[in-house]
Amino acid sequence: MKEKLLRLLNNSYAPYSNFRVSAIVVMNDGKEFAGVNVENAAYGSSICAERSAILSAISSGYKRYDFKELYVMCDNEKIGMPCFACRQVISEMFKEDTLITCMKPNGQSLVLKVKDLCPYPFGSDDLK
Repeated sequence: MKEKLLRLLNNSYAPYSNFRVSAIVVMNDGKEFAGVNVENAAYGSSICAERSAILSAISSGYKRYDFKELYVMCDNEKIGMPCFACRQVISEMFKEDTLITCMKPNGQSLVLKVKDLCPYPFGSDDLK
């Protein structure tokens, strides 16, 4: 997965932050969807790599809990973690025991379960 994520970093569009991120989500049936961060001058309308990959899977017909695992790589010297907007989407779409692997380009990684990455999720029960 490391080599795929490294190649995918080249597709990132990050002219403002120069912080490239790639992500690959693996579905329960083994199909993979890739995503990269895409920035623009209006930062609020940029999208993160994690959400790009997850939304691509959903656009292809996959549903909540169809996600087996997620891999994320930041082009950085430290292991990057999903932002809180991405964590919200992850907490809604993935089962709490789904593994999230965050990786540096050298392959060093941190593997967390969704319930550890998002210990206090905001969900539909909070809207009642």
